Amino acid sequence: MKSKASAPGKVILFGEHFVVYGVKAILCAINKRITVTAEKIPMDKILIRTNIGKLELPINKPIVDIDSPLKPFYYLANTIIKKYKQKTGIEVFVESEIPSGVGLGSSSACCVAGAAAISRLFEETSKEEILDLAIKAERTIFPNTSGADCTVCTFGGLMEYDKENGFSQIKSNPNFHLVIANSNIKHSTDTVVSNVKKFKDKNEEKFFDMCKKESELINNVLTLLKENKLKELGKNMDHNQEFLENIGVSNKELRKMINIAKKTSFGAKITGAGGGGCIIALTDESNLEKTLSQIRWKNYDCFSVKIDFKGLDTF
Repeated sequence: MKSKASAPGKVILFGEHFVVYGVKAILCAINKRITVTAEKIPMDKILIRTNIGKLELPINKPIVDIDSPLKPFYYLANTIIKKYKQKTGIEVFVESEIPSGVGLGSSSACCVAGAAAISRLFEETSKEEILDLAIKAERTIFPNTSGADCTVCTFGGLMEYDKENGFSQIKSNPNFHLVIANSNIKHSTDTVVSNVKKFKDKNEEKFFDMCKKESELINNVLTLLKENKLKELGKNMDHNQEFLENIGVSNKELRKMINIAKKTSFGAKITGAGGGGCIIALTDESNLEKTLSQIRWKNYDCFSVKIDFKGLDTF
């Protein structure tokens, strides 16, 4: 028997970094997916195959002894084998449309799709149960994860998140495209977050003034999303980027990419930690191809996405 599941990636539309200090962030599931196929095998081992390599280990190996980016899949398979007291191994095969390590939620989508595919080998499981398992799996590689990424990958659509109140889905159906451009600059999220904290500690008054302005911007954006006012949303993206510049998470290359994208899009900004990774540019059908062409002409990797409203899918 085989079980299959897929989950979308995500972008942060607004609020990265400031969310650490109590401001809301707005996340968006995107229609690029991770698909996981799971199958029982007649061996006492867990085998994981992906486009970035493979992992083959015996059952019940301590998770702390595993040094691999694939260990969330091992955690999921081993946990579920123990839960159902099975005398079987599991083989997992992962297919990805999402670049890894660039802030587009590939690890969260892997955990969600993996939790669903492996669980369904034994019984049907609710999205809420899948989400809980996925967050635990993601914490094997990102111990401090908030769970927000896994949540939007599970339920799809748009989501607002803050540390005090958790997540809630945004009941809006705006019609836009995002152009995502990859800087191909490697970065450490932990390092960037640490540097923002240092900036905050040295500039308390300035930083919390920016938090207040970012919070006002987010509230404005929530209204604009309901009204599908893309030009105004784009202007807010530009304003959000100014805040990200001020706290030091941009650089010359990201700035250059954003300036190129802004020539034809409604607005553009970093998405995620910054320091590298990706930028996003807001478009619709009227300027999508122009924006893609403009960025590709400068030899940057880019592609377009729309909002994924489906979230986790099993089949």
